[in-house]
Amino acid sequence: MKKIESLHRRIVVAFVKLAVGSCLFFGILAAMTVEGIEYLLVDERLANVASWASPRHAARIPVDMPAGLVYYHGEEIPDFLRGVPDGVHEFFIDNKELHVLSGQDAAGRYIVVDHASEYDKIELVVYSMMAIACLGFIMFSLYLGRVVAGGIVTPITALSAAVRQEVAVHDMPMLDRQDEIGGLARAFVARTETLKRFWDRERFFTGDVSHELRTPLTVIIGAAEIIQMNMGNQILQQEAAERILRTANEAAESITVLLLLARSPESIDAPETSMSDVVQNELNKHRPLLDGKPIILESIVQDDFLVLARQELLSAIVGNLIRNACLYTTQGTVKVKVQSPYIVVEDTGSGLPDFLRARLMKESVNEEHTGAAGTGLGLSLVSRICDHLGVHLHVVSHPDRGTVFHIDFSSVLTKS
Repeated sequence: MKKIESLHRRIVVAFVKLAVGSCLFFGILAAMTVEGIEYLLVDERLANVASWASPRHAARIPVDMPAGLVYYHGEEIPDFLRGVPDGVHEFFIDNKELHVLSGQDAAGRYIVVDHASEYDKIELVVYSMMAIACLGFIMFSLYLGRVVAGGIVTPITALSAAVRQEVAVHDMPMLDRQDEIGGLARAFVARTETLKRFWDRERFFTGDVSHELRTPLTVIIGAAEIIQMNMGNQILQQEAAERILRTANEAAESITVLLLLARSPESIDAPETSMSDVVQNELNKHRPLLDGKPIILESIVQDDFLVLARQELLSAIVGNLIRNACLYTTQGTVKVKVQSPYIVVEDTGSGLPDFLRARLMKESVNEEHTGAAGTGLGLSLVSRICDHLGVHLHVVSHPDRGTVFHIDFSSVLTKS
């Protein structure tokens, strides 16, 4: 599962990262400073002791060292220190740290050992204080980050909740603020009002279309049916009346489909519909388009299935594909296969233009082709209906070899 990265969390993490980075930077700087001080306090101290003790030892004057310091020369050097190279070194003997300076003078090799340097204790105290300070700084940064994040995120959260709950425009919070959040709230209000005006225009347009177009189409269909019944043996007039009736019915069906597309999918009832029935009805409706053409129109029902969708939308998908296949195929076959959960429409026509195939597959389209005529309008409607229903449309087309449309109804499938 993908982790949710909230703005509040990102702000707090940024503060903590800044604190950790600052602690690392100043910790390294402090460590370098401590090492420099150690060189001045310990290394130079041992060197000063050696420069003081060596002449006294050479003059056979007793070398009385301060407490914690021991001076060895020549044969006096313990065995475990005899091989120590020149310079200052640290040794741990019996869990106790020793600072050892090894060198040579005119009389031979000498060793100065510091058994009880207070600097190690001071160093431990310094590092402990630094660790405590860093931990405190990180905790303070965590607290400060939470406070700052709360001040930033809380009004944004309130604004987001108001938008989700569809609070009235005049009740939207943060409108009086003069900062970026207030600007965001006012931008939300402006966009909401714009969308509301657009929605009102679309709603009024849909209502007007439903009334102003359906009413005259109903009159035309009724008149065409009456004319067709009263024509008797007047074949030409009957054919004209039949064309009027068929065209008016197709226009009424198109208006119904467009009105359904204008509504949200959730607001449309979705009865169970048999896809084999839809295919058979559309085949019967479009079979007259093949009169006089050397084309075979056939259906292959391998496995019928039911989908949850309005029959008008399903008929528009299948009907437009069959219609285009019949119109733009000059010879060969047009096949419609029903195999759960797919509908496949295949023809042996000239194939789709590249720009139209790209448009259907949601690919980039050359602007010079966007206004091209032909099959584009019907296929564009098919694509819109598929998006509206949530079904997947796939097309494979080859020039002069035909086109195959696959419609996957898995998302609205009920049962085979």
